[in-house]
Amino acid sequence: MSVEQRLKDLRIALPQVGGPLGNYVHAKQVGNLLYLSGKGPPDGSDGRMPKGKLGAGVSIEDGYRHARGVGLVLIAAIKDALGGDLDRVEGVVKVLGMVNAAPDFEDHPKVINGCSDLFVEVFGEHGRHARSAVGMSSLPGGIPVEIEVIVAIR
Repeated sequence: MSVEQRLKDLRIALPQVGGPLGNYVHAKQVGNLLYLSGKGPPDGSDGRMPKGKLGAGVSIEDGYRHARGVGLVLIAAIKDALGGDLDRVEGVVKVLGMVNAAPDFEDHPKVINGCSDLFVEVFGEHGRHARSAVGMSSLPGGIPVEIEVIVAIR
């Protein structure tokens, strides 16, 4: 089954990827690896990017949902970089999940599972990856989660 068909079956719509917010590109291919710049969650229903700190007002469940949203943005950026052909994804190699966290917050992996679970849903076994889930004292714009990924492509 194609990745596009899997997305349809899962009723997943990918968001639009806006322009970079600085002097960088969304994706850079080196050999058969595609490096994705860190992305934050898509805008909420109010049209603004979510803000907040895990362990200080943002729940693990909300963090998980935000990380899943970041995963959708990353898949959309992968699709753009590959000319629309997600079936060129050979495997998700590495995920770095950064959580905007209060000093005593310890459940970073539970938050980043939102992205990891999505990758496995969409790419199957090719979505399993190595991963780091770390806490940060702040993230750009106060976003709760930022994630970057490395993907092997055909």
